[in-house]
Order: sequence, then structure tokens, then C-alpha cells
Amino acid sequence: MPTYEYLCNTCEHRFDYFQSMNDAKLEQCPRCGAALRRLIGAGAGIIFKGSGFYCTDYRSAPEAAKYAGADKADKSNKADTSEAGNNKSSAAS
Repeated sequence: MPTYEYLCNTCEHRFDYFQSMNDAKLEQCPRCGAALRRLIGAGAGIIFKGSGFYCTDYRSAPEAAKYAGADKADKSNKADTSEAGNNKSSAAS
């Protein structure tokens, strides 16, 4: 359930109120009884906890596959060059 922020038009009392989205908005100030205005909030941010978040997370499947394929190609190229280096050193012996 979201937390809404309200501001009194008369006494300028500002407060947060935890309520369901289906509930009617508050109309009277708890301090003076005057009309309230519900303010627009910034909302909650996204918090990533732990490890394992990569550039391919949250992309569409075809686009993620394109980047995943590039990662595999990079790894195989590195493996090929290291094997070629091993062959040269054994041939020189």
C-alpha cells in the first residue's frame, strides 16, 4: 500500500498517510479541519541488492540473446588465442 503526502490549505500542516489506492483521499486536516490537498510524490526507487545483475537483465529476449552471443564469442576468442600461445611455446621446446 502506498504512502500519500497531504498538505493543509489553511494551516500548512504537512503529513504522510498510509492508505490503499482504492481508499478515498482524505479531505479534512487532522489539526484544523480545513481542506487538504494531496501532493504528488516521487515514488519509490529501485534498489538492487546482492550480486548478479548484468547488462542483459531487463532487456527483451531477442536483444538479450544478441548480447549473450557476443559474450560467448569474446570468451571463445580468448580461449583460441591462449591455445595458440600454448602451441607456440611447446613447438619451440
